[in-house]
Amino acid sequence: MTLDNSKTIINLRIGFFIATIIILAYVALAYVAKLIKFPFLGMSDTVWTLILVGVWFLLTFMPMFLGYQYIFFSDDGEKIIFRYYTAGFVGGKKNSVEIDKKSFSGYSVENSLIGLIQKITLLQKFQEGVAKYPPIYISALSREERSKVFKSLNLHSSPV
Repeated sequence: MTLDNSKTIINLRIGFFIATIIILAYVALAYVAKLIKFPFLGMSDTVWTLILVGVWFLLTFMPMFLGYQYIFFSDDGEKIIFRYYTAGFVGGKKNSVEIDKKSFSGYSVENSLIGLIQKITLLQKFQEGVAKYPPIYISALSREERSKVFKSLNLHSSPV
């Protein structure tokens, strides 16, 4: 099985782009061209600017705060493969974890912030013991995608 959440990440970036266009258009119309007359809908230009900038910051930094990552997962072949990087305004380093199915020991899932932030830690057995990989944030995966990943990992898990 192979899956990725590229559509989710693309939608996030499109939302950020649209929010940026809206705030730039607002600044151009309200402050440069002075086409918007204030008070508009009973609120001053300062209030409107603060609201729009607040929404822009929310859309921009929420994916980073919630740990959204682009994730590619595959269990085809002899290895379990996770490729991932941080999504959002500031992109992160690209990472990859490849574990032979024979040495895959299991995984643990951690939830925080009322389940909004979810991360998975993969375990691999060696002769010396069990190694833990750095956590992979799976918050940007849909419930269905997470369920598929968990089912696949459960198939390949073996006791330590």
